[in-house]
Amino acid sequence: MENFGAKNMHNQNRPNPHLKSHKGLLATQILLRILSIAFTLAAIVMILISKQTVTVYGIEMEARYTYSSAFKFFAIANMIGCAFSVLSLILASVLGHKSVDPKNYFYMFLHDLIMMALLLAGCAAATAIGYVGQYGESHSGWMPICDHVDKFCRKVRHSIILSYIAVLLYLCLTIISANQSRKILV
Repeated sequence: MENFGAKNMHNQNRPNPHLKSHKGLLATQILLRILSIAFTLAAIVMILISKQTVTVYGIEMEARYTYSSAFKFFAIANMIGCAFSVLSLILASVLGHKSVDPKNYFYMFLHDLIMMALLLAGCAAATAIGYVGQYGESHSGWMPICDHVDKFCRKVRHSIILSYIAVLLYLCLTIISANQSRKILV
């Protein structure tokens, strides 16, 4: 009888591997969400401060992100991504400490997938316009402008790179959430 009680005491002192795995997963999600907030916020700041005025052949030319609907969409997509990253960070923290319900991961999977798609769409639009600004489009008669407004183009390029990093972070979050949500019992 004493031996049985000693075994139970020994098993109670052992850490639960499932709980340890859950805590590691929660810490990873929180870290990735904090990083996605940081990168989207940095992309927002970079695109908002990207403006430059130059004089070319006696004509004053100004470049701002607001002159392009693609850059405006890019900025708004990053703002939405940053705001929802903050909300999902709070939600992941609260739900992660309450329970290990796979349904919660399914909802996080949907959220992460939508945010990744939104950020990717913004990045794609900004990349397309940035490419035309850098190299022009000879068939349409659009001349490259980045040789004249290099400071503006550099800030936009950095902003786009930061946002692509946020897309990769959301891809990782999507994979983690999808992997955890597959444990839902039907």
